[in-house]
Amino acid sequence: MAKPIEFKAGSLSAMSAVLREIDNVRLSDALQVMLGGMGEFFAGEATVIDVSQVKTFPDKADWAGTLSLLRRYGLQPIALRGAPEHLHASARKAGLAILSEQAASIKAASDIQLPMAEEPRAEPVSTAPAPQATPSAAVGAMVVDRTIRSGQQIYAKGGDLVILGAVSNGAEVIADGSIHCYGPLRGRAIAGANGDKKARIYSSNFGPELISVAGVFRTFEKGIPQQVAGKPAQAQLRGDDDKQSLVLEPLQLD
Repeated sequence: MAKPIEFKAGSLSAMSAVLREIDNVRLSDALQVMLGGMGEFFAGEATVIDVSQVKTFPDKADWAGTLSLLRRYGLQPIALRGAPEHLHASARKAGLAILSEQAASIKAASDIQLPMAEEPRAEPVSTAPAPQATPSAAVGAMVVDRTIRSGQQIYAKGGDLVILGAVSNGAEVIADGSIHCYGPLRGRAIAGANGDKKARIYSSNFGPELISVAGVFRTFEKGIPQQVAGKPAQAQLRGDDDKQSLVLEPLQLD
């Protein structure tokens, strides 16, 4: 007779939403700037709310409001990490598990950095071709020699990700290093997932839904800039550490 319940050890890959302050109004503004108000963008991904970077904690927190805000973008918050003990009871009441710093059962696939809200700033697009160079993968890179279909996710832990096929709309590719896509890039590309600010995203046919390098996101709901749309291009971080933006540049591969 089969047992009505059984327990097995396992692990769960989850998104980490890294908050730098606990203020739902300002977090809402930050998400609006980052994702353009695109509802259900993350398509139900399990999410750990990480508040370890918050400098000043309030006496009380509206976790229910925070969960509602994240769910608006398709995230499914399941746990809280880095909060002081006086906020644990309200978090549990809202349905969040409390993770210790040593908790290893949930592995972050990538981070969403939610900074204090700022005024939207224009993202520069270089009109001059970058120096002639063909991007090369780092030693030990993960190589995928097929198209990544809608709904699929590929994660290259600890190195670069090389895709010899395409990344379809609705697909997601993640790498702790750089991402090299030699076919059309149409889905979501998240490079530097472990915080590497020198990571880059390369594509021979640029047209993603979202790109991110070291937690700095950019979406394209208003369309891909003409200088790089459907062309060889790269994306990388530029600027000071406290004010970096994703810069798109055409690639001259001839």
